[in-house]
Parts: sequence; C-alpha cells; structure tokens
Amino acid sequence: MSTQIKWTKRIAVVGAIALSSFAINLAPTAAQAAPACAVGPVTSCQGATSDGAPYVMQVPGNFNGTAFLYSHGYRYNVALPALGYPAVLNTPQPGPVVGSDTSVIKYLLSHGYAVFGSGFARQGWNADSGVATDVELISTFKTQFPKTTHVVAWGESLGGFMTQVLAEKHPELISAAAPLCMATSQVEAELTMAGDFLWGLKTFFDPSIQGGNYKNATESLQDLGRVVTLLTELKSSIATGVWPSKTPAAVKTMLGAIPPRSALLLVGLMSGLPTQSAHFDGSTGPGSPNSSAYTNFALAGSPALAVLENGASAAVLAVLATADVELQAGGTIFDNTKTDYAARVESEKAVFSSGLSGATATAGMLAYLAAAPRASADPASVAKMRALASYKGVINVPTITMVGVADPITPAGGSQWLANQYADQYAAAKAAALKAKAKRPAPALTSIWGVTPNHYSKFDATGSPDTSGAAANGTNHCNFTVKQYIGVADMLASAATNGVLPNPQTIKTTVRKMGGSIVDAKFEPALPKFYQED
Repeated sequence: MSTQIKWTKRIAVVGAIALSSFAINLAPTAAQAAPACAVGPVTSCQGATSDGAPYVMQVPGNFNGTAFLYSHGYRYNVALPALGYPAVLNTPQPGPVVGSDTSVIKYLLSHGYAVFGSGFARQGWNADSGVATDVELISTFKTQFPKTTHVVAWGESLGGFMTQVLAEKHPELISAAAPLCMATSQVEAELTMAGDFLWGLKTFFDPSIQGGNYKNATESLQDLGRVVTLLTELKSSIATGVWPSKTPAAVKTMLGAIPPRSALLLVGLMSGLPTQSAHFDGSTGPGSPNSSAYTNFALAGSPALAVLENGASAAVLAVLATADVELQAGGTIFDNTKTDYAARVESEKAVFSSGLSGATATAGMLAYLAAAPRASADPASVAKMRALASYKGVINVPTITMVGVADPITPAGGSQWLANQYADQYAAAKAAALKAKAKRPAPALTSIWGVTPNHYSKFDATGSPDTSGAAANGTNHCNFTVKQYIGVADMLASAATNGVLPNPQTIKTTVRKMGGSIVDAKFEPALPKFYQED
C-alpha cells in the first residue's frame, strides 16, 4: 500500500526557511489625530492609533448605525520569503477574506453596516497591545461617525482571542461578539500543544530539533527548517516503514520493529492534534470498502497521515510563536518535566490501537518517552508568560463561536472550554432568577461547529492518496466559507440590535443554510490536553 503524499507548495518550500533572511518590524507608523477620509458611496478612512497601528474604516452611505470591528489573526513577526511573506505585514483588515474573496465585507457594506479594523502595532503574539488598539479604535470610529449605535466585535484565531478579551474587559463598548476559531484562553495552552509536538518529533526522530530555548530569530528559523525537513522525510517513512535518517540509535534498538507512522501518531495524540486533516478523514481507504487495503489504510495509515498534514500546517506557528513568546517572557517557557504522556493518551490508545500497532507497541513507545530527557522552563519566564492577556470564559454580551472540528492550530476544544465556563455562569444566573422569582435569562452563547464530511479522502489510480484538492470543510485553520461568515454576521447584527441572540430555531435554520455546520448541545469536542491536566 502506497501512502505517498503529493505535498502542497506551501510545505514544499518551507524547508528553505533556514536559509532565508528575516526582518522584524520595530518602527511604528506615525499616529494621526484624526482619520483621513475619502467620501463616496462608501466613505473610506485611514489613519493610525496612538500606538502606531494602521487602521481602515469603511462606512456606506446608508449606514444603519451598526459597525463591525474585525481583529485579524496571528501574523509572523519575521519575514518568510520562502513562504511568500517577504516582509512583516501590518496591513489593516476590516473583515474576513476567503482566499482573496472580499464578498463578506461587500455583503456587510451593501446591507448598511460599517466595517473597520487595524493592522496592529506589532505582529506575533500581540493580544495585550491588540486589545488596547481595538479599544482606542472604537472610540475613534464613534467620534468620526457619531451616528454609530452598536459595535459588533469579531475576529479569527488570535483575533478571536482578542475579541473575547475585549468582550470580558470592555462589554460597555460592544453589543455582540464572535470569537471565531479562537486561540485558547491563555497562550500557555497553545504553546503546550506546540511544545509537546516539537518535543515528540525531537525525541523519536531528530535530536537536533531544539523545540524552544531560542536565543534569536536565526535559531528559530533554522529550527523550523529542521522540523519541516523531518516532516517531509516522514511522508516517505510512512510509505516505506523506514525510520527517518536522524532517528536516534536508541529508538531503532528499542522500537525499530514498530513502524514510524505509529510513533508519529502517538506524538499527535499526546499533543492533541486532530486525527482528521485537510485530505485524510480517518474512515476511507483505496479500492473496495470490503478490502483489507481499504480497512488498513483507514485504521492505520490515515490517522498518521492526518497528524503529518496537520503538523506541517502548524509547524511554522509552533516554532515562531514559541520563539516570539520566549522573547517577550525573557527565557524558556515550555516544561514537560512532570507531563505523564501515558495518561495523556489513556482514553485514545484503544481507539487508535491499529494505528499505534497494538498495545505492546504502544507500551514500548510510552516507556521510551517516559525515560527520555525532558524540557524544563525558566520559572521567571513562565510567570511573565502567564501575565500576558488571557480570558476567563465570562460571557458579557451575546456571543457566537465557530470553529472547525479538525482545526489543527486552534482546536475545537478551546471553544468547548469557553462553552463549559459559560454553562456554569448560565446555571448560576438561572438559579439567581429563580430565587428572585424573575424571568429566566436568555442564553448568551451559541457554539457553531464546522463539521467534516463522512468521507472525503481521495486516491489516484494507483491507490495513492490524492491531496491536490481543496481542504475539506471542518479542517485546516479558520477554513470557513462566505456563507458561514455571512450567517454569523446576520445573527450578530440581530443580537446587537435586540440585545439577545436570535431564538434557537432561527439559529438552527441559519446554521443549516450556512452549510457544513451544526449547533448541537450534545456535541462536545475533547478539551486541549492543557485543560485536561489543569
């Protein structure tokens, strides 16, 4: 059975990063006292906040008083020419863009809504400064357009994180919020997933990978090159069963009879990466559904290939975000000296027994991990990291979350954690209303899940996986359609105007029309590993 991946251009070129030049944007744009506006059917304004963050505002002639503030996601704070990012980008973004399609922004403007957003003063993990920018930008917008009656805050990934922080700290500034595919409540949870994945790759496959403790940007870029080189080699290893070239001798001695795909799958499970990816569904194989080739691929090959594809998608962010936060914190921040990786996968090892090559192989791999050298953090740096912006999971305004169930960068379990926190808040509010003999409060949070199709893996005439097509719905990072964004926007606008979310039936109907999405109180994705141990 061949499992060769037709790797995407994005992953193929990223190995050149170690040889790329890099630049860090340290020069803010000069602040403007007031925006410069060009009046037309859509008035367009540009300017910069006091911290130098460039912004853009677009207001239609039939402005209805509701404005959408958009916070964009994580952008690299180093230039990555090999990935198509020749410079650090701080271009302001007023709304979601699907590829190069700005239909969502056009839809809002055509319906009388204004849109605005900034490029932020610095890139990388910038939640603290980003929220401050958003607060100032709301004030600037209202001053420029005093007919504003409601502000809706929404954003994606790190921008979704900022949106939730803004809603918790400044609910008086906004009327509704949508933290989409949002980063987990604190950066430590995100970097724990990244650190576990990088440490697993280092321990099983390539000891030269640092996985953290970067002294400068050059070190992190060189390490990224090592990681991507390994991931590229692993796609061949999965097909041939031959361990990668830099695999430690001790691994080959102790685990050499186990296929490397099993070790890779274990690394994915222990770090929390999804076992469905853009092109691997975990349930489909080549040929007849009744054949052993079909079953073997679905149970053993597909989960490992999904981890590989998801890991390749997340590798850049895993390395560069770790380096970025280390720089802000002043030292090493990842620590797994007390992590019990056997406990991490206890509930999953039976489900993925075929992919892990059985109980004996799984026990052997876990034993090797238990004896391997661990990474330790600098306590002072960890304290500084934990002092960075975070959110507690409090819902102060009508809120809608949306995330793909197989998002490899901001796992669906992060949004589930928010839902769990709100469940306690809402239960307390209902109890208080009952005690006061008052009307029961309306729910203020709805969770939308982008779901994957039942079967979407494709194969060529030889039975090899075909990854040339678009990523499946519910996979990849913030992989939403125009219809999904517009459905969320319509519900947000209603919530901002009425002070409550649309009724449950309206929400269900809207989500059904969006396609590829569900609202289901019984659906609960697993929490990220960080929260399971918290």
